[in-house]
Amino acid sequence: MSGGGLLRTACNPPLSGFLSLRFFHPRRRRPSALSGRHRNLGHASSLPSLVFRLDRHGFIERSCYVHSLVESVMEELAVIRATRRIRATAKVGLPSSNELFDAKLEKKSLQKGLLLEFRKESQKTLLAVVQKPDGKKNWMVCDQNGVICSIKPQQVTYVVPGIEDFDHTDISEFVQKAQGLLDPSILECAWIELSENKRTVTAEELAEILKAMGLMKTSSTAVNLLIDIGYFPVHVNLDLFKFNIHTEYSEEVMSAAENLLAVSNDLDELIYFGLTLGKQERSYILKVYAIDVDDADELDDALSATRLPDGRIKLWIHVADPTCLVAPHSILDREAMRRGTSIFLPTATYPMFPEKLAMEGMSLQQGKLCRAVSVSVTLSQDGSIADFAIENSIIRPTYMLTYENATELLHLNLEEEAALRILSEAALLRFQWRCDQDWSSMDRLSLESDILEPPNPIGRGAIDTATIDPRIKVANPDDPEPSITLYVEDQSNPAMRLVSEMMILCGEVIATFGSCNNISLPYRGQPQSNISASAFSHLPEGPARSAAYLKIMAAEMIFRNPIRHGLLGLPGYVQFTSPIRRYIDLLAHYQVKAFIRGESLPFSAGELEGMTCLVNMHVGVQAIAIVSAGKKVGDELKVTIDEAHPRDDVLSVREV
Repeated sequence: MSGGGLLRTACNPPLSGFLSLRFFHPRRRRPSALSGRHRNLGHASSLPSLVFRLDRHGFIERSCYVHSLVESVMEELAVIRATRRIRATAKVGLPSSNELFDAKLEKKSLQKGLLLEFRKESQKTLLAVVQKPDGKKNWMVCDQNGVICSIKPQQVTYVVPGIEDFDHTDISEFVQKAQGLLDPSILECAWIELSENKRTVTAEELAEILKAMGLMKTSSTAVNLLIDIGYFPVHVNLDLFKFNIHTEYSEEVMSAAENLLAVSNDLDELIYFGLTLGKQERSYILKVYAIDVDDADELDDALSATRLPDGRIKLWIHVADPTCLVAPHSILDREAMRRGTSIFLPTATYPMFPEKLAMEGMSLQQGKLCRAVSVSVTLSQDGSIADFAIENSIIRPTYMLTYENATELLHLNLEEEAALRILSEAALLRFQWRCDQDWSSMDRLSLESDILEPPNPIGRGAIDTATIDPRIKVANPDDPEPSITLYVEDQSNPAMRLVSEMMILCGEVIATFGSCNNISLPYRGQPQSNISASAFSHLPEGPARSAAYLKIMAAEMIFRNPIRHGLLGLPGYVQFTSPIRRYIDLLAHYQVKAFIRGESLPFSAGELEGMTCLVNMHVGVQAIAIVSAGKKVGDELKVTIDEAHPRDDVLSVREV
């Protein structure tokens, strides 16, 4: 309400009535036409007759008004819903409740001394005290500004219950004392009651409640209120709600996960071969390295290597095999598709599969026998693929290493860790091979002889996009001042490059396997850019140039045949190494595993495309900072964060 901002319009009276009862001693009212008017309006008819326990100063004790306030709020919400129905009836010519109210009010009479709210203009309401009748229908009132005017019954939006013989000079005192009672703790009691009764409140209804409390109807105000009353934690992540990220699993999904862990229905059990001692099938005495960040929950890949007698390197990329437990179209598969990916936040991890199933049944664990799909590759002397195989396997991971641990082992150059050195050698060989590829020569075979190639296009070979990425972990996110740890990951780190190259190699093998056997898969690619590499020569090698390259390299995906991946310098690529945490990788596993078993593929190319569209989601934050004069593109800058409002997507940074 302009001028006071306390009382609400015809749809919103209960809190005003509550305030009036806090300020004045409630008195019994004699039956009158006015009481009936409240019922016709749909207002909380119980307000005039509420029973409150008063303290020795005549004020209501908080513990006694909770239930009545809740009932008032709920009745009010019912009025709001009814108002929506009124608008609908108006479209078909039916009389609205407002029209019925106006007709009835004309037959009733107000009385001198009542405190009411009336609408002076379309968007302006005022408090006033009834003075005397003005003709047959109208009334003279004295408003909060001391102005006497005549109003029609239709202008009355609310009559404050429990008040008689009120003096207009007391309006300002009424407003002042009532404002002190508008605090979130009042609504907290109502909210607790609503939650216990499992009553829902829409966004519109919450906005009306904010208005009743004299608060702005903004998203930030609503969030702060919900934090104040304990509904949200202090550092609530609203993106979980914006993107409909499910943090819990249904009982049906949890039960299905428990059943899978209790009973093995592995279709591939008879054709496994082992990479551990003690198996009767084909066996290799190999060390198996699983390398990841130090707090990884879902471990879905590991590596092995050996040098063949002819000097060539043979590699194994072992990938966890969730498809030996989860079947396409099952309840767990549908749940994984709905989630699309595991969500890794500084405060928590929300896995794509139920946690126990993902961490115990599917993940690779040190010293334990684990089901996997093993991609073996023999490299030629130049780093190209000489031959490969894809087989079901059982592995026993020897080491679970962090990137830091693996890098340290590489620097120590221990004889007993020769396999790790071979993996590092293979990674360097592969990276050089990818950088040396000139796919433009392949393109010329299909072009007319008189069409010239663009000069020196970007991406005739792989592009080094190694960057420095921050990683943040919060140990106690519910604490008002949580402990925050910042990690800096340098992707040019030897161990990170090693793992990255092996994952890329696996993706090339799967794409080649799919192409040779006509398997529909989610093939990823990036067409070559016709922008000259010299366009970025002024940028220093490293993150600045990598960022510039990435900005112009648009990725795409097809599902029938491989496409060239310009950024990686590969003829084809399929993401395959993270089936526990990426649903698109899981789809590739379903297709490959079905082919190995000699079964029909579970999904057509069209079905793969449809499901991929559902699960793809990209979220990011960018910030712009004004820098000092004289700085050039590619110069390294230090910036500090001036302001951060993540709920409003605001990040302000400046140069140090």
